[in-house]
Amino acid sequence: MHVLTLTPFYPTAEDDASGCFIAESVGELQRQGIESSVIAVQPMHHSYPGPDPNSPATWKKYFCLPGNPGLSSAGQFLHAALKLQVRQLNVRQPISLIHAHAALPCGQAAMLLARDLNIPFVVTVHGLDAFSTRQVLGWFGRRCSAVSEQVYAAAVRVICISEQVAGRVREGTSDPVRISVVYNGADPSLFAPPSGSATADDVILSVGNLIPIKGHDLLLKSISAIAPGHPQVQCRIIGDGPERARLQELARELHIEDRIHFLGRRARAEVAAAMRDCTLFALPSWYEGLGCVYLEAMLTERPVIACRGQGIEEVIRHGENGWLVQPKNVDDLSNALQILLSDRPLREKLGGNGRQTVLQGYTLAHQATQLLAIYRECVG
Repeated sequence: MHVLTLTPFYPTAEDDASGCFIAESVGELQRQGIESSVIAVQPMHHSYPGPDPNSPATWKKYFCLPGNPGLSSAGQFLHAALKLQVRQLNVRQPISLIHAHAALPCGQAAMLLARDLNIPFVVTVHGLDAFSTRQVLGWFGRRCSAVSEQVYAAAVRVICISEQVAGRVREGTSDPVRISVVYNGADPSLFAPPSGSATADDVILSVGNLIPIKGHDLLLKSISAIAPGHPQVQCRIIGDGPERARLQELARELHIEDRIHFLGRRARAEVAAAMRDCTLFALPSWYEGLGCVYLEAMLTERPVIACRGQGIEEVIRHGENGWLVQPKNVDDLSNALQILLSDRPLREKLGGNGRQTVLQGYTLAHQATQLLAIYRECVG
């Protein structure tokens, strides 16, 4: 079986964490016998830092109107840019199936390419904004929604990373859609527990893009609230984004700037090391389809704090293998930090159970096995 993957997310020379959840899944599928070709796509007006040598892919630029309004027509332009290249690939190495990541632009391009070649395609939905109407407003957002619905209806399978995401797809489609839920997987060899028993005390780690939905402002306010009772508490934040300056200013306003360490983007190995060297992991994201970083932290046996009502609630059982708080609730988050920082046996229980949970059903191998079964069903 030869699968063509179309994705806007993939590791680059500057950032091996970008799109790692696609690259690592493709790598595991290859280990399970799938022949893969990957085309990673990027609008022409975006800069390209070069490929990651550990995640080989063909990079393709395509015309796209700048800004969010351009998303509604991007799939058509992408199809035009890829049509000849994919036809030639299919002649050299017949394509069994196209796997697109996100409805726009790759899903729409895959739908058109599949029609050209008379082969099936599947599309994975990675977030709660399944129709791009949160990202794109007004008429262009309605157009994004209409095109996304066409893509989901035409796909032989719509793969959702959680039941939460699947529910969003069902809510937005007028006709029944063929949906399978396949949770993202994590790598237990990279995200392994510390080799010794000693870990940092009172160190909170958070990993995520610095954008409003990730809830870093709530985390800073909670750290300010518990600081009097935990004078040594520190917070390390891995990630970057448009909220960085505002968060740094918030830390100064709360008089905790000496406790908050903005580390920027880090390589995958550095993220794994940081997880092993923290006391607990907290990401109070309130708009999360699943969140691979939670699974990765669980694999390192760190207790994880996440929000209720998100995809990760399908994995975390509160008080057993992790800790759940109400979204956008500083008091609830502060209480969770206070409890876990003060109770080592509880942290060890949550951490140990968390790793076992991921090992039993949420590794890259589990994900690839489920995807392989779907591929075989769709190819027939």
